[in-house]
Amino acid sequence: MRFLPGLICLLPLLSPLAHAELIDDVNDRGELRIALEANTPPFNFKDGDTLTGFEVELGQQLANELDVRADFIVTDEADLLQGVESGKYDVALNHIALTPELKDRFDVSQPYTQVNAQLLAKKDEQPRPLVLVQALTEEKPKVGPPVDLAIPFQKGNPAFQASLENALQRIRADGRLEALSQKWLSVQAAEDLK
Repeated sequence: MRFLPGLICLLPLLSPLAHAELIDDVNDRGELRIALEANTPPFNFKDGDTLTGFEVELGQQLANELDVRADFIVTDEADLLQGVESGKYDVALNHIALTPELKDRFDVSQPYTQVNAQLLAKKDEQPRPLVLVQALTEEKPKVGPPVDLAIPFQKGNPAFQASLENALQRIRADGRLEALSQKWLSVQAAEDLK
């Protein structure tokens, strides 16, 4: 029975429930895998071959704060959350509304911004004709309640959640988040209301 203490120490490693914490995987890879659709200005989109937008810049800053590089993976809506859930991506940064259903399925960051629901219209919904019709009828555009946007990631990763929250807090505290909002969201909001 000399091996019993050693065997007891190995049991947690042999358990099928034992898994590496997400922050350890991110640090080992040296990158934060960020899934997005890249089709919804001003949040994330391609300008030629270059990814850009509010969430792209936010993702770069979050990765910098975590001391890793940002690896943006363009995917479609069907794969976005499923890929995060399966571990294919670390996070999704794709203007995802913080809902009770999202919190049931994922752990999530604190909201990184709050936007008007009109800004969340899909690219193919073409909001311009709607604004034109409203202008012709002299009605003001209807403004829905603000929507909180958050970053989902796999459940059960408290160290990753703490690291992500700390990174987001530093970006918020030093004014970088507000600067990104002013750069990307204020201009778009003004354009949408013209």
